[in-house]
Amino acid sequence: MVEKRLGALPVVSEFTRRLDLVGIIDAVCPGGASALVTHGQVIEALVANRLTAPAPLVRVGDWARTWAVEEVFGMDAGLLNDDRLARALDAIAPHLEHIAGTVGARAIAEFGIDVSRLHWDMTSMSVHGDYTAEGQDEDFPVINYGHPKDRRVDLKQVQAGLAVSADGGIPVHARVFGGPAAEVSQVVGAMKDLRTMAGPRDFLLVADSKLVSYANVSALLEAGVHFVAPVPAAQIKDEVYAALDLEGGTVVDWVPERDADKPAERREKYRVLEDTHTLKGARKSDPELTIRRILVHSTANAQGQQAARAKRLAKATEEMNKLVASAGGRHYKSTEKIIARIGVITAKRRVTSCLRSTVTEDDGGIPSLTWHFDQEGLEAEAAVDGWYALLTTLPAEQADPAQVLIHYKGQGAVERRYHDFKGPLAVAPVFVQHNRRVAALIQVICLALLVFCLIERQVRRALGPEQTMTGLYPDNRRVRPTGRMIFYHLGELTLRIGHITDPPTVQITRGVQLHLLDLLETDIGQTRWPQT
Repeated sequence: MVEKRLGALPVVSEFTRRLDLVGIIDAVCPGGASALVTHGQVIEALVANRLTAPAPLVRVGDWARTWAVEEVFGMDAGLLNDDRLARALDAIAPHLEHIAGTVGARAIAEFGIDVSRLHWDMTSMSVHGDYTAEGQDEDFPVINYGHPKDRRVDLKQVQAGLAVSADGGIPVHARVFGGPAAEVSQVVGAMKDLRTMAGPRDFLLVADSKLVSYANVSALLEAGVHFVAPVPAAQIKDEVYAALDLEGGTVVDWVPERDADKPAERREKYRVLEDTHTLKGARKSDPELTIRRILVHSTANAQGQQAARAKRLAKATEEMNKLVASAGGRHYKSTEKIIARIGVITAKRRVTSCLRSTVTEDDGGIPSLTWHFDQEGLEAEAAVDGWYALLTTLPAEQADPAQVLIHYKGQGAVERRYHDFKGPLAVAPVFVQHNRRVAALIQVICLALLVFCLIERQVRRALGPEQTMTGLYPDNRRVRPTGRMIFYHLGELTLRIGHITDPPTVQITRGVQLHLLDLLETDIGQTRWPQT
């Protein structure tokens, strides 16, 4: 009697089959069909590994031997050595965009995903190794220093962009970029990819402030793609926000999910106003672009900014009082040193606009310091608390200001998927030789994320309108199932393999496992036994 981990392998196998993952890859990566296992099958196994027990390439074979990979996917674990995995990554590397687009389009059609609203964002992944310019293939994303989201400025990076549907948070499109690639310059390419993938369907593109440039907005307008994005802070002066009539704003009838269980008085509240925003091109001949601007006030943002300012003022007060006591002493004998120290404090605590100071000297040349906060300056800062602005090309008859804000608030979906991307799928840190293999591996992880999210969506949709269930936590409370919890509970499944005349049996130890399998409509008895 042999026992292997089964986990969610049958579920993963069913979803990759519906995506035709192996067929799509083998169609563009010939050369593996005559082998014992094709490139598509190897990539499918890598996707399954990332979803069940992420391992370095050199350990994938060990994973396949202890898990029921042979029984579910029909391939010998010995074929998944690191050399074979590397050759499969090399094979798909020239076709990453085609594979991503084709699989994404297949997911939309097969699972009926609504792509009328797509959220786009980019993130960075740190990599370990020298990755010298001379040793990299320029035909693939170049690994180099950039502006890492994890603040590991000591490491080089590669980047990925995801387009996530509002329907279920599904990453229907993914693309790998070089480390130094500027986010602002990738928006048009992403829009074109999404336009190709969506076909005749119209969609709304929601993104962060990197979208807002004259070139990007011009391209989106020309392509007829509507968008929603926040205005970069530097493009709107504080005086604009200070002059707004908060009480004249429309109250938005929407409650953030995190506030759903809070009393009404503790929930975040939004008000919106509308005017227009003008973008100018670099050349005089460039026509001005005037588009809708939605001015948003958030009580939570206002409270956060007030608390942050109080903290800054308290720190600045403490440091300035110390300086007053030290003025004329051993460390601050001269006016110049005191002024220099004031400059450090105002910059560090960001109080330049409101801190006023005077340094004087007595008859003996000994300096002294007096200071205070300018009340008008503080009131001017407080007047803009909680305000930010969104730009959109949606016509007013399609979306009023409140609806534009609600569209934008879905942007958290792509941020949550990056959390999954770097969490249970273990994307970072990346340890792979050659930049083409790094790009290919990240694309594989994006495919794994697609399957992960489709499984989560399937369970939630099968649960009905409330999308909640019990049995996921020890206290049996009713919650919305997440991909992490689904894979955690399915991960306990095992497969017992007896004699050749005895069929394998699946060991189900908890009712929630059977419930999840029913919701996923997965027959765990289905296998792809290796051909003999």
